[in-house]
Amino acid sequence: MTQDTAAMRQYALVTGNYWTFTLTDGALRMLVVLYFHQLGYAPLAIALLFLFYEFFGVVTNLVGGWLGARIGLNRTMNIGLALQVMALGMLAAPAEWLNVPYVMAAQALSGIAKDLNKMSAKSSVKLLAGSGGESWLYRWVALLTGSKNALKGVGFFVGGALLASVGFQNSMLAMAAVLVLILGGSLLWLQRDLGIATKKAKFRDIFSKSRAINQLSAARLFLFGARDIWFVVALPVFMSEALGWSHLQVGSFMACWVIGYGLVQSIAPALTGKRAAHPPDGGSALRWALALMLVPTAIALGLDRVPTEPLLVGGLLLFGVVFALNSALHSYLILSYASADGVSLDVGFYYMANAAGRLLGTLLSGWLYQQWGLAACLWGSALMLLLTVGISTALPRLKPLPQAEKSPH
Repeated sequence: MTQDTAAMRQYALVTGNYWTFTLTDGALRMLVVLYFHQLGYAPLAIALLFLFYEFFGVVTNLVGGWLGARIGLNRTMNIGLALQVMALGMLAAPAEWLNVPYVMAAQALSGIAKDLNKMSAKSSVKLLAGSGGESWLYRWVALLTGSKNALKGVGFFVGGALLASVGFQNSMLAMAAVLVLILGGSLLWLQRDLGIATKKAKFRDIFSKSRAINQLSAARLFLFGARDIWFVVALPVFMSEALGWSHLQVGSFMACWVIGYGLVQSIAPALTGKRAAHPPDGGSALRWALALMLVPTAIALGLDRVPTEPLLVGGLLLFGVVFALNSALHSYLILSYASADGVSLDVGFYYMANAAGRLLGTLLSGWLYQQWGLAACLWGSALMLLLTVGISTALPRLKPLPQAEKSPH
């Protein structure tokens, strides 16, 4: 087996692992939001159910990058799968056990699991992309990230459908059984030394010393906060309460949105100019962040002036396209900036900022919606994107390459 063939096989294993995990993670998020809304929980209370999920994502990305550099990305990925099985098992408990502290504890395990799995998968791409150059790396990252988000959208649909058909507890058991099978395959076939740094990583190395990575991480924090501040809690609750949509309708729409978002990410290299003289740089990130900021601003301005349902649906679709391009650019830039030896340290730090943005956005989504409604969430999104724009002005610009890079043979 050639080196390129072996790398492709490992890439397929990592991607399949990541896909399945993401499918269950998307379903779990939709199940929790809809099930506890059905039980009468207020929007802020639903947001609090995700508090530990997001908080431990911050901690996991920070520590997980160091752990991956020491013990290998295959082990961190498998630990993530095992923890998700445990979390689903906890949530399969009788309904009377499912109080807020108990669900928050289960969600903490799920948050650790999700970010171990994601950090491992994204770091692996840097190592498996070989010597094909930056354009090839961009395509691999876009394919992994885009396909993952499309599957997360399918997970939203699956979550809504499972809740309507077999109920909350049975859904947890079914998803846990699938992940047990995936974990078995991963233990058997995933490369055992993947991602172990040649230089022994010290714990202090979890904090990035690269100015470019620190700046990109800050921009990522506010980018994802801007999405989740209206998308996580406010939007599904608004669709259910104000628009009168059923749980299946909400789950299906959110699923289609995330699937489309993932598909756009997959083709981001074509849409953002892969044939240009050089791959995307900080200037590209700045321009696309500025374009995204205009979308929630326009939706917020139009809420009291045009029919709500078409405005919200159309605005959300446009937001999804532009956000997907922003996210794909960031996902490429972090791997471009990261060092190949101990790549998980840089990627872990970056996704720590990503998780912090989701945590901030999730809490604000519940609180702002409960206090002032959807418009406040949209203005909060616009403000966070303004901060993203400001930070992105400092991201490095690249000089044009002498010739277009070719993919490896």
